[in-house]
Amino acid sequence: MLRLFPYAKNYRKEIILGPTFKFLEAVFELFLPLLMARLVDQGIQQQNWTVIWQMTFWMILASITGLLFAITCQYFSSIASQGFGTELRNQLMEKINRLSHRELNYFGSNTLITRLTNDINQMQLALAMVIRLVVRAPFLSIGALIMAFYIDWQIGLIFLAILPIFSLLLFLLIRFSVPLFRLVQQQLDRLNQLVAQNLSGVRIIRAFNRQEREVDKFQQQSDALNETYLKVTKLSIILSPLTTLVLNLGIIGIFMIGGFKVELGHLQQGEVLALVNYMNQMLLALIVVSNLVIIFTRAEASAKRINEVFDLPISLSEKDEPTMPRQVRGEIIFNQVDFRYSPEHGRALRKVSFQIPAGAFLGITGPTGSGKSTLTQLIPRFYDIDTGEILVDGINIKDWPLDYLRRQIAFVPQKSVLIRGTIRENLQWGKETATDADCWQALELAQGAEFVRLLPDQLDTLIVEGGKNFSGGQIQRLAIARALIAQPKILVLDDSLSALDYQTDWLLRQNLRKIPATVLLISQRVSSIQEADQILVLEKGRVVGLGSHLDLLQQVPYYQEIVHAQEEGESNA
Repeated sequence: MLRLFPYAKNYRKEIILGPTFKFLEAVFELFLPLLMARLVDQGIQQQNWTVIWQMTFWMILASITGLLFAITCQYFSSIASQGFGTELRNQLMEKINRLSHRELNYFGSNTLITRLTNDINQMQLALAMVIRLVVRAPFLSIGALIMAFYIDWQIGLIFLAILPIFSLLLFLLIRFSVPLFRLVQQQLDRLNQLVAQNLSGVRIIRAFNRQEREVDKFQQQSDALNETYLKVTKLSIILSPLTTLVLNLGIIGIFMIGGFKVELGHLQQGEVLALVNYMNQMLLALIVVSNLVIIFTRAEASAKRINEVFDLPISLSEKDEPTMPRQVRGEIIFNQVDFRYSPEHGRALRKVSFQIPAGAFLGITGPTGSGKSTLTQLIPRFYDIDTGEILVDGINIKDWPLDYLRRQIAFVPQKSVLIRGTIRENLQWGKETATDADCWQALELAQGAEFVRLLPDQLDTLIVEGGKNFSGGQIQRLAIARALIAQPKILVLDDSLSALDYQTDWLLRQNLRKIPATVLLISQRVSSIQEADQILVLEKGRVVGLGSHLDLLQQVPYYQEIVHAQEEGESNA
């Protein structure tokens, strides 16, 4: 946990001043019982109104001063903890954005969301409690013990005897609650995963009429989390009556011994009341310590989860002096490329070799799982290959500046995603300075201008999360327009025309030939790629054919099977 506190270095002043003011508040709090004892013994019992008014004034002044110190501490604590959480969240988000897809797959999006939110909130709370209570609670408990010995050393022994009893209770509470808090964090991850799956797949769930099953799964996970929370709560509830019992036993001891000493004249009534107050202060401070331990335990579990992300090596390293190409043309060469998603999985690509001239139109086809999408995701270095090399304009992509390489490539994934905002704002993701004229030009190329013009607000039309207020074909055309507006040197369309009708598909492909870029189009439909300059045919991660449509029909039996199967399917339809 301490490894993360350097992210609060910009708030050193608040971290120092906060506990200082809290310490001063605790000092004033410790003096209040002594003032009250003098008020009772020298003022009320002796009917000395001067002492009564003096002690009342000093007690009110001490209380107000302590309150001001406490408020000041709270102010510094809020600034430091919120600033620390913001800085930590920003750094964690930066690290996540630098991870390759391989590392992102290792964690999963749901647990990363939990670490960015709930876990960092636990760290914020821990720092706030460090500033507010770490100094105050031990000082009050030790100070109360010292003040008890100062008033009467024999009664002070009662305080000393209660400490180990209460410490044992705290130890047992922590011993049983720590594993439960760790389990809570894990169950929160699972619950978040279920929520994300249900929200993203709500249409599929309804289509297969699985609402009741998904609700049952959610309820089971929610009940498991609830059960764990109840166990923790029961442990916390036990602490309160046990603390009250110990406190009352201590107070009984004070009254028994104190009453006997008052009769002998060794103690005064006000001093007995002061001792009772100190007993309350000591035990309440120890309860705060127990809560602090629980908070720090949860924060420690959260810190480990956050550090797991920070400690994960970034596989996408860049050279200290990367090679900057003089001119980007868009030539792509794969040379004996092998790739697997993880050591536990088999190879997704096997000895893949081919060359795409700059400005060419390459079609890629093959059955599901043949490695089509995988191949295109290697060009912008979403993943690093295991063996072989990938060259863009004769330079190994590992030698390119990563940010510069990705700026030359526009990627339209198989599942197009639109960001919540207006159509204009989505298109400007491709080019921040894009004007309305640029937006309409890109929409014309993507065959999307016609339906956008029919919208009441046109470019200002709001897109809800995921683009769910548009059809699949409209989403694909908007995503393609977003890619085209960037004017990339390499354009990758990963089955991005699947939701288009044949006429729109054909018109869009004609427009793609007009742009000065190397185009890679993945498609299951041979009709969508048969006019490409070259067609790459993949099967089980291997290249089984590369050439024009006519050449492949004559030379590659596997390609012939694909074409004949689709022709038969269309004729039967």
